[in-house]
Amino acid sequence: MLTRRSSPRSPRAIAAPKDPPRNYITPAGLQRLRDERRFLLTRERPAVTEVVAWAAGNGDRSENADYQYGKRRLRQIDSRIRFLTKRIDAAHVVDPEAPRSGRAASQVFFGATVTYRSGAGAEQTVTIVGADEVDLRRRYISWASPLARALMKAGPGDRVVLRAPAGTEHLEILDVCYQRVPVEPFSEPPGAESQGKRRAGRTD
Repeated sequence: MLTRRSSPRSPRAIAAPKDPPRNYITPAGLQRLRDERRFLLTRERPAVTEVVAWAAGNGDRSENADYQYGKRRLRQIDSRIRFLTKRIDAAHVVDPEAPRSGRAASQVFFGATVTYRSGAGAEQTVTIVGADEVDLRRRYISWASPLARALMKAGPGDRVVLRAPAGTEHLEILDVCYQRVPVEPFSEPPGAESQGKRRAGRTD
């Protein structure tokens, strides 16, 4: 009888777990994320949980609009808490006001406020911030955006090429500075369940 020899198997290469991508953010931006998570954990979720518990005692849950809405709202809150926790855990804080020297003070990096001239001659000023801090009204752009990537490491007098879905544009850097970046603080959203609970408990 012939027996088949089993060939030795090469060990499988086990890929090392990848570190989560860094979430570059300013101190004020990180504080806003923390404030929102704290609000959800300590005020909004307990308030919604109380509504769900009250609604659960009011008959058939399948036809109970308050119960169904409360459960759906709890899922939304829990999803948002998980998202915020991931962003906070991956945060890499960069303070634009921190002292800088050498090219770090005159070239474009995270936190820079940059004035540039477009190919059409128009001057624009943008501030490079984290993805969680983008504010188009204030002209805060994400460090991962095509414009920010084109500006990175450039200094006054440099010309860069912006390649975006809308086309290619040549830009001239006029000024680079680092200053305080005001970020809108977290505020309790209108219609929050915790607001209704606080109003209900108020006596005039």
